Amino acid sequence: MNRTRIYYFVKMSSTVPILILLASVTPLGRGENLTTSEKYVIEDSLDVIQDAVTEAITNIKPALVRIHVVTVRDDQGREVKRESIGSGVIITRDGHVVTNHHVAGRAKRIVCTLFSKEEVEADLVGTDPLSDISVIKLRYQEKIEFPFAAFGNSDSLKVGDQVFAMGSPLALSQSVTMGIVSNTELVIPEIFEPFKFTLEGEDVGSIVRWIGHDAAIYPGNSGGPLVNLNGKIVGINEISFGISGAIPSNLAKKVAEELIQCGKVTRSWLGFEVQPLLKHSDQKKGILISSVIEGSPADRSGFLPGDILISIGGQEVTVRFREELPLFNQLVTAYPIEEKIEAVVLRQEKKKTLSLVPQEREYIRPRAVELKKWGITARNISLLAAKEMKRKNQDGVLVTSVRPGGPCGEAKPKVMKDDVIVEVDGRSVKNIDDLLALTEKITSGKTEFTPVLVTFERKNDQYLTVVKIGIKKLGEQGQETRKAWLGVATQVLTKGIAEMLDIAGNKGVRVTQVFKNSPAKKAGIKVGDVIVAINGQPIPASDPADIEVFPTMIRKNDMGSKVKLTILRNKKESDLIVELGSSPKLPREMKKYRDDNFEFTVRDIAFIDYVQERWEKEQIGVLVVEVSRGSWAALENLLVGDLILAVDNEPVKNVDSFERIMTKVVRKKPKSVVFKVLRGIHNLFIELEPDWTGVD
Repeated sequence: MNRTRIYYFVKMSSTVPILILLASVTPLGRGENLTTSEKYVIEDSLDVIQDAVTEAITNIKPALVRIHVVTVRDDQGREVKRESIGSGVIITRDGHVVTNHHVAGRAKRIVCTLFSKEEVEADLVGTDPLSDISVIKLRYQEKIEFPFAAFGNSDSLKVGDQVFAMGSPLALSQSVTMGIVSNTELVIPEIFEPFKFTLEGEDVGSIVRWIGHDAAIYPGNSGGPLVNLNGKIVGINEISFGISGAIPSNLAKKVAEELIQCGKVTRSWLGFEVQPLLKHSDQKKGILISSVIEGSPADRSGFLPGDILISIGGQEVTVRFREELPLFNQLVTAYPIEEKIEAVVLRQEKKKTLSLVPQEREYIRPRAVELKKWGITARNISLLAAKEMKRKNQDGVLVTSVRPGGPCGEAKPKVMKDDVIVEVDGRSVKNIDDLLALTEKITSGKTEFTPVLVTFERKNDQYLTVVKIGIKKLGEQGQETRKAWLGVATQVLTKGIAEMLDIAGNKGVRVTQVFKNSPAKKAGIKVGDVIVAINGQPIPASDPADIEVFPTMIRKNDMGSKVKLTILRNKKESDLIVELGSSPKLPREMKKYRDDNFEFTVRDIAFIDYVQERWEKEQIGVLVVEVSRGSWAALENLLVGDLILAVDNEPVKNVDSFERIMTKVVRKKPKSVVFKVLRGIHNLFIELEPDWTGVD
């Protein structure tokens, strides 16, 4: 075939072969050997490509969204929140967006940036960790029609087809990368075993056979569409390990439609596990039953490991390769629940017909719940999890994490991750709802910790322990005994400093700061004064390690008593009479308040805060002393050391007023709460957007 015929073939073909073939002819040079008609053909072909690319992108781009989510995970007995970015695409005119479960499936808050750059909040409609698909719905004040994209047929994709990956990589604005389909049957190779791509304990690869492609995707692209030249969604981008992987659109569409209609995906469970036919098996049709779970529909129907399943539900099956497993699993999870089906197996070279009734498949890991009064996160036990744990039933609450220093963490013996709580004060605990109800009944109206007898199981052992449950109000802290106080900061007069000040041979302390309104200030002590004696008793301090000698000598006197200080000022010695005051409260003595909804702690301002920050005595507010990692407060960058001045424009005088304000906030449950804070010399406003679900 000569070059001219190649060019004409290119023009008549789809745009994918055009690129391949044009790439193959680039070595011909810059066109000096081409005829005029050949050049026109190439230019026309390139125009066709560009037009197709432009049209495909134009069709999809208005439907792209960048998804900013606050997700949760359980860690150290708490529900830890974090921010992340993903991508999605609008698939209905009323604002349904399809994305990945690992983007939005555990979201507490979702904000979408539209193509117009407008930010719109969204709600989670439903999620499916097994296929890694979630659907969210844009929440808009007015009823409008959103631009949306249509699904294409992923089964029609061929290796070499040109595709575009669209989304928001690295949280950047919407972008497009181009590539070709590399593999239409991508699975995780056997060499990677025992690694599996799992979400919430679900093996995503058991049901998803990815579309492999080489369009670049990065963190943030997850959930964005893979698009063909017709401007149709042929996949939802999900993974990248050298080659990129997208969930086929036919599967994503089916899951998304069920989530929109029902809020969840219902699948059947038969209870057998399978693998491809053995390499050297004489059997050429069917699939190998590798395991049968005790008590499952398959077990009750008489299936045995080693059976070759050759047909089910009237449909013949053959799985010889790993690439065929996801399609088989899609088939057997789609049967109607509680409707009898027949299967034919080959057992010892004889066919046997078995009848079984599918039951509804549970997700392996139900969502974990934070139990603040216990200092744990915990979840119900699914049927499959109970089987894996070799438990007789699903009764009990599985502990997923424990807060160090919390009620369960302090119990003796302590309750640990993976323990199962089965009884509280002799009352059975079958699930999370039982434990929540018992907790509320036991702690209602109490402000102190309440001890309860807890029965928990750890593998094959059953333990008893006493857990003091509840949330104790911080309030007043332990008070130090008041001591005599001078009101200065000092440094030790070392031998070297004394020599340089030309007062060699003296010992004592040099005044580095005189506090406002202190006894020292009233007596006329100044920065730079060297105190060498108290009531005629020399101060034996000449080494930096002697820093506590002078304060200790002061505290030996009574509050309100008068002492004579011998000082050196400009090398001249003189005596000052000072009436000692009462030592101010230390920061650890100040009243505290812990907000368990936003998870941070504040205290009243201490004397030393006024000194260190150079605040005037009129300064009011509460000082942030602790912000829990992964909390709503931490997400919005509230920092330790911030001084909260006001909440929603209401001034904060002290801890008592702050607690009253926050109590009103909880009653109202507003969409956002605004803190006015002082950070250094800067005022700023911090907007917290909590999730009030489950807050009384």
